[in-house]
Amino acid sequence: MAAARQEREVTGTEKRRFLTIEQVAEELNVGLPLVRSLVKCGELRGIQIGRGLWRISVGDLKDYAERTYAETAGPVTRGELALEHDDSAGGD
Repeated sequence: MAAARQEREVTGTEKRRFLTIEQVAEELNVGLPLVRSLVKCGELRGIQIGRGLWRISVGDLKDYAERTYAETAGPVTRGELALEHDDSAGGD
């Protein structure tokens, strides 16, 4: 039951098990080239279906996000990583 709830939180639907590259980019609020690069280098797991069609499971996206949080938490807390200015916030 908890896994289904987590999938709904990520995708907005209970039925969706796999996401397209475009959907992952939207979820992460990043560009398509970055998602493709993450899949290509193996940092984000994906499966190829047919010629050029890639899908990422909701679970793999969640695992990637959790790993990234864990890898980033320590350096941010210690002040080793500066947070960049977010242009979407509308401030200068």
